[in-house]
Amino acid sequence: MTVTFESLGVPANIVKALAAEGKTEAFEIQAATLADTLAGGDVLGRGKTGSGKTLAFSIPVVARLAQAKADGRIRRTSGAPTGLILAPTRELATQIAAALNPLAQTADLVVTTVFGGVKQGRQVEAFRRGVDIVVACPGRLEDLMGQGIVRLDKVQITVLDEADHMADLGFLPGVTRIMKATPADGQRLLFSATLDNGVDVLARKFLHSPTLHSVDEASSPVPAMTHHVFEVAPDRKNDLVAELASGSGRRILFTRTKHQARKWAKKLTSDGIPAVDLHGNLSQPQRDRNLSAFADGSVRVLVATDVAARGVHVDGIELVVHVDPPAEHKAYLHRSGRTARAGSSGDVVTVCLPEQRRDVAQLLRKAKISVSPQPADARSAAVDELVGERAPRVKPQPVQPAQAGSRPSQSRPARGGGRGSAGRSGSGRGTSGASRTGGQRSAEGAESRRGGDARGGSARGGNTRGTAHRGTSARGGSARGTGSRGGSARGGAPRSGASRSGTARNA
Repeated sequence: MTVTFESLGVPANIVKALAAEGKTEAFEIQAATLADTLAGGDVLGRGKTGSGKTLAFSIPVVARLAQAKADGRIRRTSGAPTGLILAPTRELATQIAAALNPLAQTADLVVTTVFGGVKQGRQVEAFRRGVDIVVACPGRLEDLMGQGIVRLDKVQITVLDEADHMADLGFLPGVTRIMKATPADGQRLLFSATLDNGVDVLARKFLHSPTLHSVDEASSPVPAMTHHVFEVAPDRKNDLVAELASGSGRRILFTRTKHQARKWAKKLTSDGIPAVDLHGNLSQPQRDRNLSAFADGSVRVLVATDVAARGVHVDGIELVVHVDPPAEHKAYLHRSGRTARAGSSGDVVTVCLPEQRRDVAQLLRKAKISVSPQPADARSAAVDELVGERAPRVKPQPVQPAQAGSRPSQSRPARGGGRGSAGRSGSGRGTSGASRTGGQRSAEGAESRRGGDARGGSARGGNTRGTAHRGTSARGGSARGTGSRGGSARGGAPRSGASRSGTARNA
């Protein structure tokens, strides 16, 4: 039975904005929850990835804040948002904001995002001007709260999205502190694929007599998703993966490690199949650029680690390839959920080496997926049928040589665990966007890393990336150079040499 947004009581301005994007009929999770959320009740919504949860909470957030604003019960105040949406990763926060903005604009509500991995200046300025709705990752939000830049005592409605993933990443202590900072009588909405790992405790603690809406089992596969297991000899795996990537539609290739994601994106591009990578070692501008290229069709292939298993919400992904089978079944389901979203169909391929046969069988059994492995290589008929129309090969663009006298970037990944000391005051420990609050380290990507934006102090780290400030070294390994502001670099084999900027560079 077709259920329209209008029939569910969604305000006319929001219905119009949704219709402009071709969204006129509510998905199951939206139809199940909107009556309660629009009425102001607390709701616990459980639905698998790709079921439409983002709109299920975005609509009531905008509708209820718009009504409160019209009634004069709230007003935009510097540093005090009235709507809060918490998300586990910056990719997800960015995409929630993208879905939320068209609705918020109809009610003159201002939306901003808050996450680590970028300098906080723009976020601080947004709060200074005044924000109605903030979509935030827990770590950076706690940082800003601790600095007195943002307070949550005016929040009318709070949403926890992908609560189970926040639990997996160790965010629940921070989420608990954030929730305690919001008014106890505010409306709370919690959406999650599962209710384990402490999510149920969170719901009992902060939701008041919530209505539970569960549209499917936590582990239920998407009916429109077809699963395949291709068993391939080790020496033929690379050719098979390249063939799977060669189709004309969008596809995501998942790897276990950041190194493999980089390697595959580079290899495919050099072979005429433009690809971008997505993993925890990328800066936020790099992530945004790569995701944008994938979303707008500039490239058709995204090679990602599990950082993208819940953070990528792009329509029209026809194929997901598990280049490396994931470690556990929940990761398999979330990776696979990038395709067959919101009623569309899609295919999922697991590339399996003979020695992985037993582990893959166990993985699929736990995920409640019934599929028989089949021998395959790049020339198999099953592969040819699945890939379909091949995209034209694209000649790789030549790399432009660096200009004479240009200086290397200060934000390149480090190669070692050296230590640089410099700067004007004390020592700092950088986390490249991952923050420590109350002794807890928060990783706003699914893969956290150390080192980074250590201001006026020392940056320590293994595989680090960051910006060095006033004689600060942010790269590990052997150091060279001395700073002009009293900074020195040590660690590994030191080399002397003047540095105009005071930046200690470690090889």
